[in-house]
Amino acid sequence: MLFLALTAAVLAGGGAHAAPAAVAGFSYVRSSGGIDEYRLDDNGLSVLLVADHSAPVVTFQVTYRVGSRNEVTGTTGATHILEHMMFKGSEAFNDPKGNSIKQFLERVGGQFNANTSDDRTSYFATVGRENLEGYIAIEADRMRHLWLRESDRQSEMTVVRNEYERGKNDPDNVLVEQVTAAAFVALPYHHPTIGWRSDIEHVPIAKLREFYDTFYWPNNATVTVVGDIDPAETLGLIGKYYGVYPHSPQPIPEMYTEEPAQLGARRVVVKRPGELGTVVIAHKVPNGRDADQPALEMLDAILSEGKNARLYRALVDSGLALNAGAGTDLHRDLSLHLIYAALAPGATHEKVEKALLDEVARVKSAGVTAAEVESVKQRFIAADAYKRDGTAGVAGELNEWIAVGDWTLYVDFPKKVEHVTPADVQRVARRYFTEDQSTTGWFVPVPAPAEHGS
Repeated sequence: MLFLALTAAVLAGGGAHAAPAAVAGFSYVRSSGGIDEYRLDDNGLSVLLVADHSAPVVTFQVTYRVGSRNEVTGTTGATHILEHMMFKGSEAFNDPKGNSIKQFLERVGGQFNANTSDDRTSYFATVGRENLEGYIAIEADRMRHLWLRESDRQSEMTVVRNEYERGKNDPDNVLVEQVTAAAFVALPYHHPTIGWRSDIEHVPIAKLREFYDTFYWPNNATVTVVGDIDPAETLGLIGKYYGVYPHSPQPIPEMYTEEPAQLGARRVVVKRPGELGTVVIAHKVPNGRDADQPALEMLDAILSEGKNARLYRALVDSGLALNAGAGTDLHRDLSLHLIYAALAPGATHEKVEKALLDEVARVKSAGVTAAEVESVKQRFIAADAYKRDGTAGVAGELNEWIAVGDWTLYVDFPKKVEHVTPADVQRVARRYFTEDQSTTGWFVPVPAPAEHGS
């Protein structure tokens, strides 16, 4: 199909895929969709290379397989605070020397950032190809030589706390946080990625050092390089700067907790000042690698994509909601599927919740049409291809599939979407969207406290 061809062109940089590079110290692992995977033999660092010669730029990204799923009570938010502290410098690269990561990237005009999620932490920059080695040198250095100082923890703690407080100003964000905490009892997804305020404020610097020394090792990381590269030269640079580190001295700890069976419907009510209410209905669904995820993706598109979507017609066109939608937050372990609606003025939570459930019930009882499935497939494949346009887009999408545990789904997921049938969509709705396995949340606005004069 046209859209699959476009996706393949974006993946492969528009040209023929060359044979894998043979570089001493690296083992070739596999190739898929124009992406080659290698492993640095001495320390287990995973490397993904994607050659795209359409512009003289390169995106370099390192993904650490550590996120909020690796935290426990007392250290919630530690991964995120550590992400902030990764920009504070080391003995070799720091602000006083004028060669810190921020100073270097600003000097060469690089675009850079970092982010933390449930299942991973990533650091990335897009630079001119001539500046790639300079960035690799600094990025590799902070894998093991980071400054971790109490003064930096104090300053970054206030930054993260401000970020936390901004999130609490959004009632819908608070509602989803509470629904997630109720849906997941044992899995660490129970905790918000940013952490609980008391942990943010009080986590000791020793705990952050322990986190860093546990998870920031080559064998717990994947380096992704997308852009105008020579694969052999790029592997040589990666080996030069990352090859100095050993494999982690201890095995990376496995997260072995499993979520117990849910024994009935759960409900959450959030009351706080606000304008209009919200209803969210959550169900736990399998991990992001599961074979049912493409069908769930198509179900969500049928429910919520565009003004012809079922939820839009049933709730927005009828005046019950200002917007309505559905989607899945893909995780390495159990994922969380949400159906939601923002109440229109005058609508009640009861009516909106019933309308959402009625639409799900219609899918379960009567299914969806072949025309609906074909329409959302076309739009998904096109949107997915456009989302991967540019080196940063490709790296960012790979990052998310690395997080759920299989980067090859970057290539294979769109192909799996192509094979989804109306029967698949109905089957997953029946399998996962049952009342006893639901967690329903209401945001109920209340008047703001009256301000008292002095």
